[in-house]
Amino acid sequence: MDFTIRNAKKEDMPQVLHLINELAVFEKEPDAVEVTLEDLENDGFGTQPAFHCFVAEADKKVEGIALVYNRYSTWKGKIIHLEDLIVSQNMRGSGMGTALLDEVVKYGHKKGVKRINWEVIDWNEPAIAFYEKKGANVMRDWDVVQLDETAIKNYISNLNN
Repeated sequence: MDFTIRNAKKEDMPQVLHLINELAVFEKEPDAVEVTLEDLENDGFGTQPAFHCFVAEADKKVEGIALVYNRYSTWKGKIIHLEDLIVSQNMRGSGMGTALLDEVVKYGHKKGVKRINWEVIDWNEPAIAFYEKKGANVMRDWDVVQLDETAIKNYISNLNN
């Protein structure tokens, strides 16, 4: 099946949100998505977008996305973070994931970044193999650290004590 990779438009965000929800189900977290369509539209477009999104389109339907944003490394300088690379289940194996990753790498190269970061869940062996085949270093000795919204609020409340 033929597909094209392009920059996302605001009008693509309903299909982007659908793919985000599809990924959440795949990763066994079906109720974890809090981002809304309005969030995606407001945060991704305008004078200071929080992210850049590429879409893979087949038959006028968004079947894949790669969403990135700028970061800064104290060791390396400018980097980008690939938040998610998602390909709909019916398009896996079509080359769409490679095409999206290619676009992200070209984007990062054009921006002059020193590194592109992303995470992969430890049980997703097909994704890990895919990334390693592309030359990525899957750093299994690093742990992801997060404060969620509740933890942030708790942290702040503890500062006042």
